[in-house]
Amino acid sequence: MRRAAGAVMTYVCLLAAPVSAQQRPLVTQDPVLVGQGQVIVEAGVETGSDAFCVVSGLTGDRVAVPVAVTVGIAPNVDVQASAGYQWLSIDRRGPAPLDFRVRPGGSTSDHIDATLAMKMRVLPEGDTRPAVGLRFLVQLPTASNESGLGLDTLNFDAVILAGKTVKSFRIVGNAGLGIAGDVLQGSTQQDFFIGGVSVARPLSPSVDLLGEFAGRAVLFTETAPIGAEPRGQVRAAVRYTHRAWRVDGGVLFGTTRQGPDFGLIVGLTWHASR
Repeated sequence: MRRAAGAVMTYVCLLAAPVSAQQRPLVTQDPVLVGQGQVIVEAGVETGSDAFCVVSGLTGDRVAVPVAVTVGIAPNVDVQASAGYQWLSIDRRGPAPLDFRVRPGGSTSDHIDATLAMKMRVLPEGDTRPAVGLRFLVQLPTASNESGLGLDTLNFDAVILAGKTVKSFRIVGNAGLGIAGDVLQGSTQQDFFIGGVSVARPLSPSVDLLGEFAGRAVLFTETAPIGAEPRGQVRAAVRYTHRAWRVDGGVLFGTTRQGPDFGLIVGLTWHASR
């Protein structure tokens, strides 16, 4: 009886343990770092039906293969590089500001805009205090507007990260500012609010249930300029961990006209020490 009771208590404690800060398949960033000398490699496949590209006027089904590498370079600093490739099966072509630049054909493909990011821990998590961090990101224009999938603008994000484990739930929030070049006028810029909230809960020592809402909204104007429209997305997923490997799968739902209506997510993560 003592052994059985001990086993039950151990299992309950494992269920209440904090969920790891590894990202996939969430967009909302956890302030917990990977750790100095640690390396995380992430890759996945995402689909999206009825994805609408405002600047090019293309609508169709999208498939993307994002990849990312995160390295802990110091006890309180991570760096990350991400890229990938994407395809769009074109269902419709509509009038748009840069539709004349898009190549003809029934499909198109291009790189995913590459990003370089740095995450810093400001405050560790306490009994009543959330962990707090900062993340700075530069998005490079590696996807071109000739493909209809890129904007050819350089973007910069600065985001405050907060995360707290409450019983068996890991709750994370992001809020910050994004700055992007104007798609049609190179001499101007657009300013965005960037935000997101995610919740993660372990169902067992190796299985996590995840959900989030993340999006952006342009600031200082009532009517968003072309290419700067508000965006939002809901994600729900399950993640399974086995030693240094993680597999995830889930669904996504777009909450604005831009982006896909519905999509599937599947991915793989490898956590290693340098």
